[in-house]
Amino acid sequence: MSGTTTAAMRPRHRAAAGAGANRWVVLVVLCVSLLLVALDATVLHVAVPAVTEDLRPGAIELLWIVDVYPLVCASLLILFGTLGDRIGRRRVLLLGYGLFGVASAVAAFAPTAETLILARALLGVGGAMIMPATLSILRQVFPDRRERALAIGIWSAVAAVGAAVGPLLGGFLLEHFWWGAVFLVNIPLMLVSLPVGRILLPESRGERTGPWDVSGALMAAGGLFGVVLGVKRLGGGEAPASPFTVLPLLIGAALLFFFVRRQRRLPHPLVDLRMFRRPAFSTSVGCIVLAMLALVGLELIAAQYLQLVLGLSPLRTGLRLLPLTVAAMAAGLAGARMLRRFGPRRMVCAGFLLTAAAVLTLTAMGGGDNAPLLLSGFVLLGFGLETTLFGAYESMLSEAPADQAGGAAAIGETSYQLGAGIGIALLGSVMNAAYAPGLRSVPGVPRHASRAAGHSIGEAYDVAGRLGGDTGAALRLAARDSFVHGLHVTLLVSAGLLLLGSVIALRLPRIMQCGEPAAPVELPAPREEVPRGEASREEVPREEMPREEVQSRVSA
Repeated sequence: MSGTTTAAMRPRHRAAAGAGANRWVVLVVLCVSLLLVALDATVLHVAVPAVTEDLRPGAIELLWIVDVYPLVCASLLILFGTLGDRIGRRRVLLLGYGLFGVASAVAAFAPTAETLILARALLGVGGAMIMPATLSILRQVFPDRRERALAIGIWSAVAAVGAAVGPLLGGFLLEHFWWGAVFLVNIPLMLVSLPVGRILLPESRGERTGPWDVSGALMAAGGLFGVVLGVKRLGGGEAPASPFTVLPLLIGAALLFFFVRRQRRLPHPLVDLRMFRRPAFSTSVGCIVLAMLALVGLELIAAQYLQLVLGLSPLRTGLRLLPLTVAAMAAGLAGARMLRRFGPRRMVCAGFLLTAAAVLTLTAMGGGDNAPLLLSGFVLLGFGLETTLFGAYESMLSEAPADQAGGAAAIGETSYQLGAGIGIALLGSVMNAAYAPGLRSVPGVPRHASRAAGHSIGEAYDVAGRLGGDTGAALRLAARDSFVHGLHVTLLVSAGLLLLGSVIALRLPRIMQCGEPAAPVELPAPREEVPRGEASREEVPREEMPREEVQSRVSA
């Protein structure tokens, strides 16, 4: 009988070995998924002029073409993240693959602006299905926190690559093909990812009881849609008192309030809000919001500075910002080692402080080009921010229970999107408040022209071109100086927010608590046949039997 016991145990050991061998292949599949979503978030930016020339969208339609993808994606992250915990994360991920591929084909051949908006919205739905599923499957496949930290570092480095490569890839495709080619690049990758993901990815779900809260999921989606829409309108320069800005914010905030109250009362909530009672989890979420708040606003303003103040072309601007991405990749790859050595608290605090130092360094930027200063500032900025985000994401995901990995990943990604939107709105408002006063009293410039020039530096250059002569030159110089002044004020505000983040990060654990590695998830592996008459007798693994029963079976 002992021989039968050993034979019955062999497939289980083989499965575990297969898990150890295949989990890095699973990481590659998950990183390809993330790369697609990150690429699609930025690849359209350089194609906007070509889309405008071909489809002739109105101003509002063009705004929706650009913004509907991140808006829909951010709104549905919690819905699909928690749905994956219920019905299976791989299932949701594969459905997201399919929808992403179909929506990409529709977007590539869209005959009208309305069709393109619809296709971009469907891409947002697909992205919301893919993003939390990748992190939650990664949490399941890498139960050992040390290995999971390395996997998250690679995952975050791929995200940085996707965001940076998007505009460069879009520019290359536009030089050789039509604008729809920026969407067609998704299709062959999806055609490969679907069958490979079906074969290699393990299915996992949370051990949750009770019905899925459909009403709560819709309330969360509607609330996030309203809040993100209102924040994006503020970031786009809309008046804060505008009903199209205030109403979405109020309705979204009300829906989120009722969503939280509902989740607290339900015996089987959609999102277990008790996770926020854990200091490491709630602090990590706050750090993600603050880090993104600083990053996105600074990247936007830096791009304007490089193009409109220094006069660099879009391609040279992208190359100047490339060191930021390279430094972020390096921080992601080194993050696991730094986390083990320094612990979450010191790592995230140091990331915030390093980013604040980079921001203060960049306050030395002026009207002239200083390439060494920009290079050092962007390298410090990229490394510091990625260090912060890595430590916060890893702590948040490790603190969440494994059966709620999808919901936790969705909360992290939603925090990421909200931080980005709030950053554009807040830092953009600070920038405008510091920039506009310098253009109110330029000699020889009419009042209506000064008012128009105060909207943005790009509009100021247009007004200066129409005025011409010495007056136009004076307005152009005043706009450049005012922009540099506004940039310095914005950098100081950003540095203050980053220092606040370093203080908040003191609530994180001092050391990386690894504990005993959990049993790995069983991935597809060869199986041995068990004699038919003895299979049922060995259904319970030997290590899970009481010692007395194991001894009696072996002696028999």
